[in-house]
Amino acid sequence: MNIETQQLQDLNAKNLSTHKSQFDFLTQTLSKSNIDVNQVIQKLADFQVAIPSWALGAGGTRFGRFSYGGEPASLEQKIEDIGLIHKLTQTAGAVSLHIPWDVPEDYNAIKELAAINKIKFDAVNSNTFQDQKNQKETYKYGSLSNTSAAVREQAIAHNKEVVEIGNKLGSKSLTVWLADGASFPGQNNFQTALTHTQNSLISIYEDMPADWKMFIEYKPYEPYFYSTVIQDWGTSLMLANGCGERAYTLVDLGHHLPNTNIEQIVSILMLKGKLGGFHFNDSKYGDDDITVGSIKPYALFLIFNELVYGMQNNPQNPELGWMIDASHNLKDPLEDLIQSLEAIQEAYAKALLIDQDALRAAQENNDVTLCQEILQTAYRTDVRPLVQEARLKTGGALNPIAAYRELGVRDALIKTRGKNTVATGL
Repeated sequence: MNIETQQLQDLNAKNLSTHKSQFDFLTQTLSKSNIDVNQVIQKLADFQVAIPSWALGAGGTRFGRFSYGGEPASLEQKIEDIGLIHKLTQTAGAVSLHIPWDVPEDYNAIKELAAINKIKFDAVNSNTFQDQKNQKETYKYGSLSNTSAAVREQAIAHNKEVVEIGNKLGSKSLTVWLADGASFPGQNNFQTALTHTQNSLISIYEDMPADWKMFIEYKPYEPYFYSTVIQDWGTSLMLANGCGERAYTLVDLGHHLPNTNIEQIVSILMLKGKLGGFHFNDSKYGDDDITVGSIKPYALFLIFNELVYGMQNNPQNPELGWMIDASHNLKDPLEDLIQSLEAIQEAYAKALLIDQDALRAAQENNDVTLCQEILQTAYRTDVRPLVQEARLKTGGALNPIAAYRELGVRDALIKTRGKNTVATGL
């Protein structure tokens, strides 16, 4: 399905008057606080978030999976779906591939299709947390940390192959998430597992092209429930430092124990120049992988406060890679991704409104009350008109969800693909 520019213009025209009055009012209000509204809008327009190739279909849990109908059955269809999201939001200008779920059959054709949809290739993701068909060694007891040298070599070879695939597409980074761990005390020797992991990562790192980055993800538990080899940001940072200057920590919002101060982690990593990537989702209990901003929107805002500060004050940290990492178990996956993009943009916009100079002064004076007031003044601002204006200027929809439904996108996908197609991935 294609969404024509004229279709969006016609839909936008119905709400343009209301948007203009809301935007003008907000602009006047913000201008009194010496906020450069045009600069904020430009930053919102420039901010692009990668859509993972595995998130275009219905997700599921270990209890079951319920298809939504019209799911993309190929990498080509996944890129087309991301193109639809990007057309509506103008914020989803990249795709993150997961290998071997989405290995291109025709690289030139895939690159051409991505270019038509104005999609770039973000980080490529390896998979050593499940066995693949005809795989010689099993990952049942770990991959890069396994006690078996043969298993470790197989996992290393897979990661190197993923880099080769990404290099053909123009990607410049590899994301490594390890499921390796133990479910029972005594099952693993902690030091041996960590040493194997470090040596394996170094082998992969040294084989990467000189202009590539490695992102090392962490997670405190699951699928193992006693220990995880890369259980926290400190372990990830230690492993990244052990690899070299082009290895970084990747923060996934769902990969933390309840009430972890994620914004502090983000701040420290940026200070050290070691925050490489960011995976957006939300959670109530653990790694719930639900819609961004649906549970803890204020926490997301506080994280963006540190991200904005870091991007402005930590030149030692590289340009960040942004990606949504979610599982859409009940909603239309495309609608869920659109809602996540909206939440990310709103949190970013609110963080851009914070008077950083005033906040620094209040912090220096230990004026705790004023610090809170400055943050909450920005958070309580309805920034939706700013996000809408950014989309309007770049050719997107004022209201992407409403446009998606009015254009009957899901019905068109079902009509074309059928109700029983199943996307690879989650």
